[in-house]
Amino acid sequence: MNNDDERDSRIQAEVQAARDEYAEEEAEAAETEIAERGATLDVPLNLRIDRDLDDQLKRRAASAQIPTSALVRRLLRESLSGPQTPVMTVEQVEAIARRVLTETR
Repeated sequence: MNNDDERDSRIQAEVQAARDEYAEEEAEAAETEIAERGATLDVPLNLRIDRDLDDQLKRRAASAQIPTSALVRRLLRESLSGPQTPVMTVEQVEAIARRVLTETR
């Protein structure tokens, strides 16, 4: 086998490895989507978002190797299951306002 044949064989092996990895990732994504659909996903939700948010969601979904719709469902579930307390309480805002008024006099 000469150098060109070895190089061609090595390239073919790398290409095949990349194809196998891609196929595996696609199969996992499909399994995830099927599982989520099987979880009684029977209520469609349509909303309008700006292009920047769309791009962010698509990049994040690609990074997680899941469909964008699955990522959005995950984000919605996480946001609803987290603590429902406001970032600041009314008392904290009022205390800040009093301090600012005092310091500016």
